[in-house]
Amino acid sequence: MVGGNTLFDFWRCISLAEPVPQAVEVKLEDFFTKVLSVIGKTTEKQIADLLKKNKLTISVAESLTGGMICSRLTTIPGSSDFFIGGIVCYSPRIKVTQVGISASLISQYGVVSKEVAIALAEEIRKRFRTDLGLSATGVAGPSPLPPAPVGRVYLALASNQGTEWKELNLQGTRNEIREKAAQAALGLLWLHLGGEEVLS
Repeated sequence: MVGGNTLFDFWRCISLAEPVPQAVEVKLEDFFTKVLSVIGKTTEKQIADLLKKNKLTISVAESLTGGMICSRLTTIPGSSDFFIGGIVCYSPRIKVTQVGISASLISQYGVVSKEVAIALAEEIRKRFRTDLGLSATGVAGPSPLPPAPVGRVYLALASNQGTEWKELNLQGTRNEIREKAAQAALGLLWLHLGGEEVLS
């Protein structure tokens, strides 16, 4: 359950944006097929088990979720084996000074954009020297951040294989959007780790 809704209610709200050239596109039909086949089965423990099994480390740069992703990754005992750290980069200044993305990138595309999400994931991975870098940026509301409407969220996951990203258009209250965004970030991570193979 996510914010009182089933995972099906959540995943059907997702839409796929056009890929940027340097990123790896996550195919919408594959995303739906894999996630919907294991509705309600994925947990933080299963993600932790996959990270440990593959001896991978992860760091997180999150904005609208305000630490929710980091919190969920650290609910499992022994999370220090894979979770190195994270930054809640809520303001543009922190995205630049602490995570290390370019101020000009924000000026050109805005803080809620696939370009910024990708840069956050790639920079946090480099800064924390982890195998994976996960990011989330978006608009939880109640006010939009033009041109991004309320519910627009971008996620990215950087690895040595490249960077995957997703655009989501979520519905609900401010807190529901934040919870759904955090769940989506874990879903993107889970799929990257091959979670659907474990649960098939």
